[in-house]
Amino acid sequence: MKSMLFVCLGNICRSPLAHGLMRDELRQRGLEAEFAVDSCGTSAYHNGHGADSNNVAVAAAHGVDLRDMRSRRLQDSDYFDFDLMVAMDRSNEADIIARRPQGSTAQLVRFMSFVPGAQGADVPDPYYGGLDGFEQVFQLVRSGIVPLLEYALAADLS
Repeated sequence: MKSMLFVCLGNICRSPLAHGLMRDELRQRGLEAEFAVDSCGTSAYHNGHGADSNNVAVAAAHGVDLRDMRSRRLQDSDYFDFDLMVAMDRSNEADIIARRPQGSTAQLVRFMSFVPGAQGADVPDPYYGGLDGFEQVFQLVRSGIVPLLEYALAADLS
């Protein structure tokens, strides 16, 4: 079984959204038994909290359920338990690299590398952007989910 971990700062906006969208894509393709997906944050600011209410509302409007998501902080074990770690922005990527334990087996990629026609290197943080900000991030993340999954399915992640 292949596995993927989405990582942002607080694990209430971008990474749970990507997690939910990828989970739905895997379900639609009948791949849930072949691919595990999770999300976390580089900080512990929101440990145990659900996804941001604006995030939940925007995702629900598009048929994606994030109500079961709970924030957790990136752990050393994640570097060994997941095949692919997906950083939602450059700052998260730098934190993941800085905390990477010796002998880590996870491959690190940045999400925006999979967004067709990406205009920048970072998925913007919608936390202070209201519903419009969350809608923009939803559209952006949705556009990168299939290319990222195709990459993961084709890659040798072992």
